[in-house]
Amino acid sequence: MEKRLLYLILIIVLLFTVGFSLSIGAFNIPLGDVCLTMAHKLGFCKNRPVDELYAGVIDLVRWPRTLLGLLAGAALGISGAAIQAIFRNPLAEPGLIGISAGASLVASSIIAFESLLFASLGQLFGHYLLAIGAFAGAGFATWAVYRISLYEGKPHIGTMLLAGVAINALAGSLTGLVSFYADEQQLRSITFWMLGSLGGASWHTILTILPFVTFALICLPLMAKSMNTFALGEQEAQQLGQNPNKIKLRIVLVATLAVGATVSVSGIIGFIGLLVPHAVRLMGGADNRFVLPASALLGSIVLTVADLIARTIAVPSEIPIGVVTALLGTPLFLFILIRDKKKIVF
Repeated sequence: MEKRLLYLILIIVLLFTVGFSLSIGAFNIPLGDVCLTMAHKLGFCKNRPVDELYAGVIDLVRWPRTLLGLLAGAALGISGAAIQAIFRNPLAEPGLIGISAGASLVASSIIAFESLLFASLGQLFGHYLLAIGAFAGAGFATWAVYRISLYEGKPHIGTMLLAGVAINALAGSLTGLVSFYADEQQLRSITFWMLGSLGGASWHTILTILPFVTFALICLPLMAKSMNTFALGEQEAQQLGQNPNKIKLRIVLVATLAVGATVSVSGIIGFIGLLVPHAVRLMGGADNRFVLPASALLGSIVLTVADLIARTIAVPSEIPIGVVTALLGTPLFLFILIRDKKKIVF
């Protein structure tokens, strides 16, 4: 399919998804009133009255949650696509190589021990402490996986994935230990990280992750051409004037920054980085100049839809969004694993 047409379709679907996300919930708002409220905010339809209750729900609840879903989905989608590109493996994604688990471990530690161990850092970084801590944890976990996977100076894909499984297990067990020492309120917050949710969305959380996600959305597509050379192999990429190790380091750092910031406000949301890039490649091919921005768009769509399901399927209760994305992503993961098992060398 023509790539421009795919972009157009994704943008249209995204707009409809945003509209339904603003409209549907425990308190439904007619889609027409959503459009009227948004038009009024933009300076149009000033002569038509706006329902103040609807406007309040949209401004204070629905918009922050929807925007957080858009940003988090875009960050996870584009980061997953970038990591798969540099490691040339459709099974490589932020969750599998320890980024999410490392970020969640440090975030949980800050929640449980902020007053005891992180008081001075809290005064220094303020509201950004959690995001910075999650990034540090994600970066350390990624560095550990990368170092373990090195063989004769080069990362081995199979070892990297197995090391990611080990780091995930270690981070999970340490998070469980932190939970053991947490009080009731802290334990509820830690459970939020483990299951993932957009329920804590606010304009503050949007402003917290916006610079990190924006940085990734700008930088990663600029490196798409370099990622394309990795499809030929690292030696061929080097012959074309690329520095594979330096490019890998830059991409992993940017992806870690985006995912770490996302986990810091939404907890662990799995399989978006795996499901989305693969679906994009099926639609429009493997050119990363298309895959990266399209993965950001589709990631926003998928996560917003997953959040819509999570908060409406069991009203008035809310299902953790990580549960929904896992239910969507696990069958695809197994499908890719069974289909490509001859190509995956450990």
